[in-house]
Amino acid sequence: MWSRQDTSVARQLLVWQVVVVIVLVAGGVTLAWLDARADADDGARQRALDLATGVADAPTVREAAETPEPSAVLQPYAEQVRRDTGTDFVTIMDPDGIRWTHPDPDNIGKRFRGSIAPAQQGRSFTEEYTGTLGPSVRAVVPVRDGSRIVGLVSVGIRTDKVSQEVVRSLPRLLGAAAAVGVLGCLGAWLIHRRLRRQTHGMGEQEITRMYEYYDAVLRAVREGLVLVDAEGRLSLLNQEATRLLDVDDTVVGRGVDALGLTPELTASLQRGEPVQDAVVALVDRVLVVNVATARWDERDVGLVVTIRDRTELQEVTTELDTVRSLATSLRAQSHESANRLHTILSLVEIGRVDEAVEFGTREMQLAQGLTDRMTAAVEEPIVAALLLGKSAQAAERGVTLELDPESHVDGLPTSAHDAVTVLGNLLDNAIEAVTGAPEARVSVLIDAGATHLDLRVEDSGPGVAPADRDQVFERGWSTKDGPDARGVGLSLVGQVVRRHGGRARVVESALGGAAFEVEIGEDA
Repeated sequence: MWSRQDTSVARQLLVWQVVVVIVLVAGGVTLAWLDARADADDGARQRALDLATGVADAPTVREAAETPEPSAVLQPYAEQVRRDTGTDFVTIMDPDGIRWTHPDPDNIGKRFRGSIAPAQQGRSFTEEYTGTLGPSVRAVVPVRDGSRIVGLVSVGIRTDKVSQEVVRSLPRLLGAAAAVGVLGCLGAWLIHRRLRRQTHGMGEQEITRMYEYYDAVLRAVREGLVLVDAEGRLSLLNQEATRLLDVDDTVVGRGVDALGLTPELTASLQRGEPVQDAVVALVDRVLVVNVATARWDERDVGLVVTIRDRTELQEVTTELDTVRSLATSLRAQSHESANRLHTILSLVEIGRVDEAVEFGTREMQLAQGLTDRMTAAVEEPIVAALLLGKSAQAAERGVTLELDPESHVDGLPTSAHDAVTVLGNLLDNAIEAVTGAPEARVSVLIDAGATHLDLRVEDSGPGVAPADRDQVFERGWSTKDGPDARGVGLSLVGQVVRRHGGRARVVESALGGAAFEVEIGEDA
């Protein structure tokens, strides 16, 4: 069990997302507030400028500016404009800045408080200034009569009124910010739920340790390991699996058929069926494949495929089978020898000495003759021993094994190990094919030297259909039905032949069955 002292990755991500959402919303509200304040200030300036321009262009103002008492006409006019437009003051003054109008009549005749120099030069402008009514945003515009400046107009809006306009928009701003914050937190929570399911609630230390340990295990394990997801796609292959299957990492994400296994095993993987100790013969090796269902929290998450290399084991097994068959034949010969010895002794006891000598001599000549023929034609001791053992094994099963008189072996172009694999499997296949037949016969022709190996094993069995002859040495082909139909023996023969650059084929035998021909070396 993993320790859960550290907070899960999903929870940490949720906290960070909520913090980010809060910071972004707060920053957004601040920027929106500053933007609204700037917009309100710009709007107040433009409004004051437009209104001051309109008043300065009014004929009433120009005409009154030329009279001895401008205030009598302009004061009521300015106040009417101020009330109608909602501004805080509309001040009309002479070119020197002496007020003709003011919301407070006591300030009429006094000098205007603020900048008027640009207007005196004929330019309209705006500014923020603290006057008699407090801080305000104001515009100052010259009053022209032709080319002459006959007066100045200033329209102002107090800054506290501008701030009130921004404050009135604050509820909408905060509402929008709250909605964005809620949506952001909801999205973070949904991501937290999904991430928690995908990481199984583990913290970053747990995930790191798990990855490190799993990666170390995948690299250290001596077996090939393949992970298949629930959709039947390859999720992971360790280095041993890529070596054994002769594939690379590009197969990850593809279907299980990319592994190059037998059609039957591929179909089982596609169906998600467990497989136990399935023997698969590839081009140059024999593999044992096991498939198990991977489960997590009571649900299937895919398949785990383990692969073991059985090539050397299969070859050693073949040699062991040869040794066993030889030992069995020796035991059988020992049993037969005991029977013959008892017969000879019985003949001596009843006084039939001549018959006893004749019987013993004839049996010895038969056994010695077989051995002499084998050793005379086959100088390679391992091959001779294999032939003698298979001859005895065939005899026990009612099969006649004949060595063609043209056979001759004085060396091998391959190792004795490979020669035993080829000859032993071909003989086993031929003996198996004719066992139980009325006239069961197997014939062997072998011609081998240091640079070549020519081998022909034929039988009187049912033979091989022409349509199957091109695939008898391929993986998985077999004439057997049922769970024993592995097709490994002939596949091993094909592996050895291909490894040595030779060739193997199946033709029709003169005995009525199949003839397996193998050529390795300079004559291939």
